[in-house]
Amino acid sequence: MKLFKGHGKRGAGGAMSLIAPKLKRGSLSRGLRRRWVRGSVLIVAAALGVVIFAFSVFFYNYYYSTVRTGLEAKAKTAADFFSNYVAKSYAEYYDSAFRYTETFADGDRLELQFMDTSGRVVISSLGVTAGTQATSPEVRQTVQSGQITVWIGRRASTNERIMAVSSPVMYTDGQVVGVMRYITSLAVVDRQVLMSILAVSGAAMLVLLLVLSINLLFIRSVIAPVGEITQMSRRIADGSYGIQIENTYKDEMGEMVDAINEMSLKIAKAESMQTEFISSISHELRTPLTAITGWGETLVYNERLDEDTSGGIAIILKEARRLTKMVEELLEFTRMEDGRFTLNIETVDLSAELEDAMFTYRELFHLDALELRYEPITDTEPITLPGDPNRLKQVFFNIFDNAAKYGHEGGRIDVTVETRGDFAAVVIRDYGPGAPDDELENLKMKFYKGSNSKTRGSGIGLAVCDEIIRYHGGRLELENAQDGGFRVTIWLPLTNASALGAN
Repeated sequence: MKLFKGHGKRGAGGAMSLIAPKLKRGSLSRGLRRRWVRGSVLIVAAALGVVIFAFSVFFYNYYYSTVRTGLEAKAKTAADFFSNYVAKSYAEYYDSAFRYTETFADGDRLELQFMDTSGRVVISSLGVTAGTQATSPEVRQTVQSGQITVWIGRRASTNERIMAVSSPVMYTDGQVVGVMRYITSLAVVDRQVLMSILAVSGAAMLVLLLVLSINLLFIRSVIAPVGEITQMSRRIADGSYGIQIENTYKDEMGEMVDAINEMSLKIAKAESMQTEFISSISHELRTPLTAITGWGETLVYNERLDEDTSGGIAIILKEARRLTKMVEELLEFTRMEDGRFTLNIETVDLSAELEDAMFTYRELFHLDALELRYEPITDTEPITLPGDPNRLKQVFFNIFDNAAKYGHEGGRIDVTVETRGDFAAVVIRDYGPGAPDDELENLKMKFYKGSNSKTRGSGIGLAVCDEIIRYHGGRLELENAQDGGFRVTIWLPLTNASALGAN
């Protein structure tokens, strides 16, 4: 026989829960990072995007306006010279244009064209375009307006991006005799604009990476303490009242840790006072209830009492027994709360213990017009496992009692037992109204009674059952059956569970 004593006292440092919940650090980390990125990094990225766009517009306008201004000044100076000193006739215009083109010094970077008023190229510094017709609209605009015009587009023969500045050449009477046109390739300018934009974009990326790195370092410094505090808070929420979080922080995080530690101590103190009060009251009630039950059992069989008196004593005896059961449950739970709960572990024939419990309750079920259906195991070998037979029978009694109280309207209770993998499963099902789905997870909480409950009770029967099964290394599942009724499944390990009694 193995004696196991519970050591899950709820208080400073202990937790009744056998399986501590695991904190999902990954989800916490991803959630904080996602919020931080949305709240800060994306704003910085958007601001840098605006800066890149502004600089791009600036570089484009700066380089293009510089080239344009230079060409316009050059074209205006040359055109004024022709208009004032040369252009007396078309023949003189042509002759002067030819000589000017021969001595043109910027032929390596510019193309100089002289055109007639119809837009035909008369003379070109490159020669290859002479005799061609200009298709760009600025030549006609120059002839019509007598003003310098600019055109940016692609050369039809090479698809090269160019800028063309056309200036009118006039007779002394103001009549346009021809057009002087300067053409330059924009490949170098576009390259300079692109390089400038790339340089600004690279600087912006470095700034963004720096901001992101700083933010990640900062958020990492926040995630670690938040994760630790969250984990400890979950332990407190799951019943480890009184535990303290080591406070190594000097900022608002430290204030939060102090508040949680203070809350944990106050809850532990209140829980301890509540447990002591329940234990004290239960012990005080136990003695008079024992006397009432004893005298009730004595008097109920007294033949000298009339029928009404006997009926009244029977009612007193029934209520005394109910109160005694409630007191026993309260005492049992206080033993679990303060660490005095014990298990006497031995090899248990699960089917035999279950059948003994059913035999005890069979007559009570019959009185409540409940049919008990039991499906024994089909294997020839009995289901044996390590456990405390008395505690397991206590669990069966509690569940049968609940099935009779809450499921009697269904008129039937089904019981099955079988092995499933490394566990034995005992399933007890009634055909009553069941429980609201949103209350299922609360039914194992102490003193909780469902909203559909119309019967009197302490509300800790299932809580006691849950703790007993947990101390056996198993679990208690509560659920509504698909076709109606309430189902309780008791899972018990077939071998000595390594988690037996572990916190």
